[in-house]
Amino acid sequence: MKYVVVWSAFSQEKLDEIFEYHKFKVSYKVAKQIITKLIKGANILETNPFAGPIELLLANRKEKYYYLVCGNYKVIYSVDSTNKQVKIADVFDTRQNPTKMGK
Repeated sequence: MKYVVVWSAFSQEKLDEIFEYHKFKVSYKVAKQIITKLIKGANILETNPFAGPIELLLANRKEKYYYLVCGNYKVIYSVDSTNKQVKIADVFDTRQNPTKMGK
């Protein structure tokens, strides 16, 4: 059965920030390619919600978080098996200090 991918407001803001950064620093075309890659990567979770490994840096949380790597970014998500939802919590730039994750 298919799951529904749900982007949190925070993760949507992160996508906007990533797009604006790359649009300003590189080009609109590159920014669009990066965002498309992130969204397509997350859409894989519709059919395989446990595709990514557990995010160990968030292991102390009540909810279990997983991640997918898409380019320089980690798509951080949790799975709600009861409601058949994959909840995207964050899009984290892996070039940053990992201690910034989850803040």
